[in-house]
Amino acid sequence: MTMSAPWARFYSNSCCLCCHVRTGTIILGVWYLIINSVVLLILLSALTDPDQYHLPSAELGGEFEFMDDANMCIATAISLLMILICAMATYGAYKQHAAWIIPFFCYQIFDFALNTLVAISVLVYPNTIQDYLRQLPANFPYKDEIMAVNPTCLAVIILLFISIILAFKGYLISCVWNCYRYINGRNNSDVLMYIATNDTAVSMVSTPLQNATVVIWCSATEN
Repeated sequence: MTMSAPWARFYSNSCCLCCHVRTGTIILGVWYLIINSVVLLILLSALTDPDQYHLPSAELGGEFEFMDDANMCIATAISLLMILICAMATYGAYKQHAAWIIPFFCYQIFDFALNTLVAISVLVYPNTIQDYLRQLPANFPYKDEIMAVNPTCLAVIILLFISIILAFKGYLISCVWNCYRYINGRNNSDVLMYIATNDTAVSMVSTPLQNATVVIWCSATEN
């Protein structure tokens, strides 16, 4: 009877009940790559034509600028970094390089932690939802209808929505982690097989040499 770690029972080579974790990681990396590329194109177009994405303060209900140049540059740099991370994960899953998947996995953990903090803040301070709604522009869609909802019910709905998102993100994290374990285990098995094959070849070569040495030594002793 062999004993395994408690988390080993969650290890699986399939995701979404239909495809391999390696294929799922490639699809996930390509999906994130497309999304961040679209965001980058929007940010670059906003930098080249600021008036197109500029909202006047009258529409925002106060002296507030939608996004200045400094924030646009920061958002562009983050989008470039995300494209690099997603491309590394896609390439690592396709070429079976486990180390290339680690940055994308770390990003998933960071994103999951941020969403968890949002859920905790909503649970601990439910009144902050109403304060946030009051800060929205007057012409924000369905603002009055949302503010008319009972604060407790609104907090429960938001918590339920965040919980669904967290469950989905956790499942995607497990898929990427299983892909990392699969590639890492396969690479290690290939190395062990290579070493075992070389050891077998060396032993097969050394055995006839040892037998020939014994025969020569016996012949010399008889003479």
